[in-house]
Amino acid sequence: MQDRPADRIARRALVAGHVQGVGFRWHTGAEARALGVLGHVLNLPDGRVEVWAEGRPSAVEALLAWLAKGPSGARVEGLEVEDVPPVGARAFEVRR
Repeated sequence: MQDRPADRIARRALVAGHVQGVGFRWHTGAEARALGVLGHVLNLPDGRVEVWAEGRPSAVEALLAWLAKGPSGARVEGLEVEDVPPVGARAFEVRR
């Protein structure tokens, strides 16, 4: 069932630490899909990972809590989160 836009929130998260080259994007995509979160994850040139998370508030918050720890092999040293307007994402993409 597709959420109505009014039922959605969106957050942009920047994850810092040892988060590239450890499967962080792949694991984030799997976690987001399991939670029903839409958006994307991508590596940034400065070594951080960007996550755009959109969906039900409880699902987005659960993904943000997971991002604060990350998968085994990663070492999250910082998580910056900002509220952003939902854009109507239709899937969760792992971008290159």
